[in-house]
Amino acid sequence: MWGPEFEFYIFSKVEYDTRTESSFYRIESGEEFYKKGYHAANPFDEFDDFRDEACKLLRAQGVEVKYHHHEVGEKGQQEIETYFSDLLTTGDNIVTAKYILFNYAKQKGLNITFMPKPMFQQAGNGMHLHFYLTKKGKNAFYKKGEYGNINELGRYFIGGMLKHGPALAAFTNPSTNSYKRLVPGFEAPVALTYGQGNRASAIRIPKYISNPDETRFEYRPPDATANPYYCTIAMLLAGIDGVVNKIDPVKEGYGPIDKNFLDPSYTEKIHFLPRNLEEALDALAVDNDFLKRGGIFTDELLDQWVKIKNEEIHSINTMPHPFEFKMYFNL
Repeated sequence: MWGPEFEFYIFSKVEYDTRTESSFYRIESGEEFYKKGYHAANPFDEFDDFRDEACKLLRAQGVEVKYHHHEVGEKGQQEIETYFSDLLTTGDNIVTAKYILFNYAKQKGLNITFMPKPMFQQAGNGMHLHFYLTKKGKNAFYKKGEYGNINELGRYFIGGMLKHGPALAAFTNPSTNSYKRLVPGFEAPVALTYGQGNRASAIRIPKYISNPDETRFEYRPPDATANPYYCTIAMLLAGIDGVVNKIDPVKEGYGPIDKNFLDPSYTEKIHFLPRNLEEALDALAVDNDFLKRGGIFTDELLDQWVKIKNEEIHSINTMPHPFEFKMYFNL
């Protein structure tokens, strides 16, 4: 059962263009906080009514909303979290939610983006995915008293996801912009670790869960540039591989870690996510057998995905960036 979080920015005006002789973007936000905007209240939260109405539209199309709030980003970042559904329904809901939000924003004369990192030195947009497994109507990951109340089955599932995390990134974070979000300092996941208290970990077990039936963990790297069907099935196959091969995340050195491992005083070895899309594609090239279980991913599909993504990388690598003019034009 999957429960996605949608993070996005609302801007009052956006302009951008890329040509042979010019490249620029310009963003104007309808609000600005001088501290983090997380759960900001009215009247400072300018878009509370927008989210209210958008959530009504989502519900009308069968996408059940859990809650919404202002996110941490100081210039109009929002979050809408939806209820749990099966994998295929979740993929459909993600596509439907983006379609509704884009169209409703246009109707209101606003601009929204799910782009992972639309602004320099501002929080990025993730699409965190909460999920758990059920068996005969009961939560198959729950065991009271274990770390995070997650049992052995759940730990093996976590182990598989973290072990295959670098290859997974080719589907969970499939844009060059994705890796501008995955940097320290903005509550973004950067490490292939799990724990209850560290938002820089790829997997977080929410502390606030009191209902055994909703015991779960959250995979934090994904963003909304992902194809939701490829993304979720790849995550599921990684977890299944962990269960089949009994990949213990503790023995593999993935945690649990609740300390701030980004502090210079932390000396234990940490496994990190890829630093860019090219590294993610390299990881996929050497670690893809787990995706072929049951014939779900084929060599042809994987080859085509890598080809498309390499074309994107080539386009970005050969296009001068406006900031490069500031850095190098007069050297």
